[in-house]
Amino acid sequence: MWEQSERYPDPRVVSLDPSFEQYRLALASVEQIATGFRWTEGPVWFGDGRFLLFSDIPNNRIMKWEEETGEVSVFRKPSNFANGHTRDRQGRLVSCEHGRRVTRTEYDGSITILCDSFEGKPLNAPNDLVVKSDGSVWFTDPPFGILANYEGIKAPVEQPHSVYRIDAMTGQVTRLIDDLKGPNGLCFSPDESLLYVIESRGVPNRLIHAYDVAADGRSVSNPRVFLDAGAGTIDGMRADIDGNLWCGWGMGSAEMDGVRIVNPQGKIIGRIDLPERCANLCFGGRMRNRLFMASSHSVYSLYVNTQGVLGG
Repeated sequence: MWEQSERYPDPRVVSLDPSFEQYRLALASVEQIATGFRWTEGPVWFGDGRFLLFSDIPNNRIMKWEEETGEVSVFRKPSNFANGHTRDRQGRLVSCEHGRRVTRTEYDGSITILCDSFEGKPLNAPNDLVVKSDGSVWFTDPPFGILANYEGIKAPVEQPHSVYRIDAMTGQVTRLIDDLKGPNGLCFSPDESLLYVIESRGVPNRLIHAYDVAADGRSVSNPRVFLDAGAGTIDGMRADIDGNLWCGWGMGSAEMDGVRIVNPQGKIIGRIDLPERCANLCFGGRMRNRLFMASSHSVYSLYVNTQGVLGG
């Protein structure tokens, strides 16, 4: 059972290094803003409407939480088992769907398929995505999450585990990375010179890999391990304006459930303890300093003393 902390500062927000203190707000606490779902993922903030969208994947729906009223409603059902979401630079919803495609929701509500295959074969189960400042869409495509997980349908894996780029002008799809085991969450550094990708089936541990992004923004190089998560089940992440990565974490044991904050040097400097595993997160709110955390059956939030990077 969730119990709101009655104390400030909230003991669920823990500094593991003195450098994390600047990101804590002494009079902010973790709030549970919605609950009762089967598996939440992919939160994305719409500041122009003051609402949050997030996926309830097994229930095949996208949910909507209203900041002004706290009301929760169904935004889209069926959702083609949507998982990760973000917004493009025109403010449109862009989604990864386990139903083997990446889509964009137009202003009139119609859906445009951005990608559902590569080199003549269907995608696996697009998981998470981010939009670069040039408008290109970068997404991960691991095999887990194919419809067989929800509908009992045998869906073969026809692509290597990959990271792709969709060009904003031409729609051309390029495979950028194909040597990771289960690529999952991804994000750019604030200046977009680095791409971070979570390898969620890494052996023996899950890893965050860093890549240099080419000057033209069309390719990556120089892969290296940025963080070894150890026993942590790391999933999705977003960057703040100082280059810290805020990472969904959990499942190894109850005390690991929540969020870990990793500085640009690859050191874990803080954590947010939650009663459930946090899968994915995003920044939102009026000042882009409210962290929304999609965590198993619930969604939580916390005001922090930094802002999320645009495009995440």
